[in-house]
Order: sequence, then structure tokens, then C-alpha cells
Amino acid sequence: MTDDAPAAGTQLPGSIGILGGTGPQGRGLARRFAAAGYQVVIGSRDAERAAAVAADYAAVGSVTGAANADAAGADLVVVAVPYDGHAALLTELAPKLTGKIVVDCVNRMGFDKQGPYAIAVPAGSSAQEAAEILPDSTVIAAFHHVSSTLLDDPEVEQIELDVLVLGEDRAAVEVVNRLATAIPGARGIYGGRLRNAAQVEALTANLIAINRRYKAHAGLRITDV
Repeated sequence: MTDDAPAAGTQLPGSIGILGGTGPQGRGLARRFAAAGYQVVIGSRDAERAAAVAADYAAVGSVTGAANADAAGADLVVVAVPYDGHAALLTELAPKLTGKIVVDCVNRMGFDKQGPYAIAVPAGSSAQEAAEILPDSTVIAAFHHVSSTLLDDPEVEQIELDVLVLGEDRAAVEVVNRLATAIPGARGIYGGRLRNAAQVEALTANLIAINRRYKAHAGLRITDV
């Protein structure tokens, strides 16, 4: 899509599906979205596992668990799966994701004795790969740098950070900017078009290295905005 083309469904969603929602990032986002009043569907390859995880958040808000294919039926869909299953899952679910905003927060990384490091994605970034697979969806890159530990900690009331939001469609970017405020203390900041997603995804490895060194849960703040 071009910068001037409006995305389908640019109102804030009533429901949010999280593909790979049983992982740490998916669970953390589910907690914050549900607490903000959204209906959340945690998706997984194993629907029973998803339902069991969802039950842990029953007191937080409206959270259900289902197969990834069913979670893809939500108004807006977040992709939080490991990179190794990224392309195959999106290819399978492409028909269900047609016309929707799809928020990709996948980082392709490796770990060795020297620590975390970014691994190049042939398409340029995970978000660009998603956009190639989902030409009839509006792909937005966001939520890469939010600590899953802080997201999923009910004792943490505020997470003071900025969420970089990248995409080709201004209206869809604004939807995700507003969605970021479901995390108390956070705000969404436009970070450029999808071609800039590679360095945003790669920066996650730097933040993990920082966190390991300083025993922290570091995030980003953009100054003068």
C-alpha cells in the first residue's frame, strides 16, 4: 500500500488475535490489551494449550484461547511467533488476514557464546517478509522492544517507553500508535516505512545485551517528540 491509500478497518479494533500468543511476548501483550478493554484471542498451534494459557488471564479481562487460524479471525492480528515458523504460518492464514491490519513484532535473532545477534532476513526484515506474503493485508511493524517480563508482570503498573511503529499506510500506523497506549506509560511513535524495519528488529539484540549486562529491562525513549 502507498502512504496515501487508506487501510481497511482503521478504527481501533474490538478484538485482537495474537498468533503465537502462548509465548512470552504474546502473553505479555495479551495481558495489557485485555486490561485496556480489548477482547483478546490467544492463538497457538495447540488450541488446548492456548485455552489453558488464556485461563490464567481470566481475571484481567476478556481473553480466550484458540488455534492460530481462529485467532486470525479477530479484527486486528498481532504476529508473535518464532521466526522459523513465520513465513509458513502467514502463508497458511493469508486468506483469513485479507483486509486486516497485521502487526508484526517478530525479530530474527541468534545466540552464541558472545551473546545475542541479529540474523538477516532475505526479504529485508520479518515485517517486509510478512508484507510480501500478505499483499491483501496492511502490515505494520511494532512492539519489538517491549520487555515481555514487564508486560506480563501484574505488579508493573507503568512501562515508560516508546513503541516504534513502521508502515506504509498512515491511518493504520495511527491505529497502532493508539494501540500502544494500552501499555500504561507507553506511546506509539512513527518510525518510518517498512523498509526501515530491519534495523528496528535488529536493535532488539542490542537491548537484550544491555539487559543481560545491567540486569535490566531496557526500552527506548525518543526525545524531542
